[in-house]
Amino acid sequence: EYKNNFIVKFIDGRDNSLEFLNGIKIFVGEILGKVDEEQIRKIQIRETIKAHLEKESQLFSEGIKVLSLFFIDEVAHYKIYDAAGTPGNGDFANWFEEIYLEEVAKFTGILFNDEYENYLLQIPVEKTHAGYFSIDNKGKFTNSKVSNRSEKTSDDIDAYNLIMKNKELLLDLDPKKSPVRFIFSHSALREGWDNPNVFQICTLKQSGSDIRKRQEVGRGLRLCVNQQGDRMDENILGAKEFHRINSLTVIAGESYEEFTKKLQREIAESVSYRPREVTQEFFIGKILANGRKIDEKLSKKIYNSMIRNDYIDDDGHLTEKYFEDKKNSALNFAEEIADCTESVVEILEGIYTDYPTKNPKENNVESKLDEEKLALPEFQALWAKINAKTIYQVNFDSDEFIEKIICELNQKLRVTKIYFQLESGYLGEIKSKDDLQAGTAFKKSFSNVVNEKDIIAVNSFEFDIVSKLVAETGLTRQTIIKILCQMNKEIFSQFKYNPEEFVLNASQIINSQKAVTVVEHIKYNKTNETYNVNIFSDAHLSGNLNTNALATKKNLYNYLIYDSEVEKNFAEELETDKNITVYVKLPDKFYISTPIGKYNPDWAIVFNEGAEKNIYFVAETKGSMVSIQLRLIEDKKIECAREHFKTISTENLHYDVIKSYKDLLDKIFSVQ
Repeated sequence: EYKNNFIVKFIDGRDNSLEFLNGIKIFVGEILGKVDEEQIRKIQIRETIKAHLEKESQLFSEGIKVLSLFFIDEVAHYKIYDAAGTPGNGDFANWFEEIYLEEVAKFTGILFNDEYENYLLQIPVEKTHAGYFSIDNKGKFTNSKVSNRSEKTSDDIDAYNLIMKNKELLLDLDPKKSPVRFIFSHSALREGWDNPNVFQICTLKQSGSDIRKRQEVGRGLRLCVNQQGDRMDENILGAKEFHRINSLTVIAGESYEEFTKKLQREIAESVSYRPREVTQEFFIGKILANGRKIDEKLSKKIYNSMIRNDYIDDDGHLTEKYFEDKKNSALNFAEEIADCTESVVEILEGIYTDYPTKNPKENNVESKLDEEKLALPEFQALWAKINAKTIYQVNFDSDEFIEKIICELNQKLRVTKIYFQLESGYLGEIKSKDDLQAGTAFKKSFSNVVNEKDIIAVNSFEFDIVSKLVAETGLTRQTIIKILCQMNKEIFSQFKYNPEEFVLNASQIINSQKAVTVVEHIKYNKTNETYNVNIFSDAHLSGNLNTNALATKKNLYNYLIYDSEVEKNFAEELETDKNITVYVKLPDKFYISTPIGKYNPDWAIVFNEGAEKNIYFVAETKGSMVSIQLRLIEDKKIECAREHFKTISTENLHYDVIKSYKDLLDKIFSVQ
């Protein structure tokens, strides 16, 4: 379930999110995977049907047809075709029909509206849902020919014509003519489809980067119409009824907070109140960097200074001179705000302009190998000292190892039972764009935890726990089976409540114990194999000077592509120290094999102590040396690296973990 290009693209600590190359972005607390996917989708379908029936019962007597729209990610989830091209139900359709019948049975038992109840009972479940997909328009359906247009029903035309073209028929409340009330769509956004009477939208998919939430939600943000085709606007209904009737419910399969925050941010992006003109009043109320609030008097001074410096033209538009002075850091505003020029520039970013802005890609650079530095005798000497490959050997008592793992699992393995939390809220009046950007416009109104025993059957899915643990730990199947059979039965029984978390937590415990055990008994032996110097020319590195690239003179490359501020600061110190001859951030292809995975050291450095004596240093940079802050497995890899370099080292080669450049100097002068 994790083979769909789940490669990390970006980690953002500001909102605790991970974005993958496949476009999916997840936040802390969210889970993706097959095991709970089916249950989440069933809950979404059930909540959509419940919301639909409730809305429909309210609007039926007012002659308003209620529709619900499902967005899906794969056609096959809703509709499948046999070899002859005949369509049949996919999983979503089967789940829908099963749940619909259950909810209608519950709903009709509490109704006091015989007319609406009769309406429900006249509609066959298999006819009340439909979907149009591009594949249907390629010969999968054949239109029926009906001579009398007034007698035509939705049974007589294909789903494409009903959903995409014949809105009048789709909105007909006659259950015999138009039983379709639930629509499944894969490409409604691209097809330009919308309908004024969509009151529920359910996203049965993981939203990708190409589909924005506000576009999906926008399919239901239309004023509905009654059977006469009259729009139910505020003039007809009055304000209170208008808002009661014209409300949209969105059923999303992600956390309430994250969905509403993302939706509000996207709405805020599309809400544009950026003026084109700079006016005297534009600055009033804005806050400067020094905390001063701009009043009417100061606003007038800033405005007049912009006129004097030709920063605005007669129409109040920002001029080319303003952008040129901004580019050259030569802007000149009122004397009272000379120390707050950047604040004024930020305020002016709110002005819409046609002037071409700076291309964000213009600072992109490609790191190229410096062949002269590669040929330096100092670097060649360093390379000769570190390029040897080794093999390791580990001897320990397997029974003792297994006993330790079982003991650790019994003591530490805890698994959370699967549960689903239903949360709902309401977005009424949008008071300001600031409220949207802050994510405070939505107000939570309801929260409920759905017990796992109500929604999931222990034996409703298959999960190969042995293979999963073998893949995660590298132990043999025989060893894994032995561990599982001998561990405490109560601890092992947690598996049935949440298989994925069981494997995740058990793997971490096993790997931690494995790391401790094997490193205590590891021995490295030097081989005749060496790394080829071509690994430096094979590395293709690129970055941006504003984010992760640094121009260098002593580096083996013309630019250093760094991963953190720690690395950037370390490299800047290397660049300024006259005793550093050459250094390089080692490419990924240079690694040390360990029983717990490959280990790639950070740096290789040549330090010239004088009198033709060089010290060759391989370093790992860490922001802190407090051992608890280093993950156990990473810490053990470093211990393996120490053994590796001891095996291949000569007098002037040293390996250590450092937290700063000063720390490097302390290490160098402590090994004299």
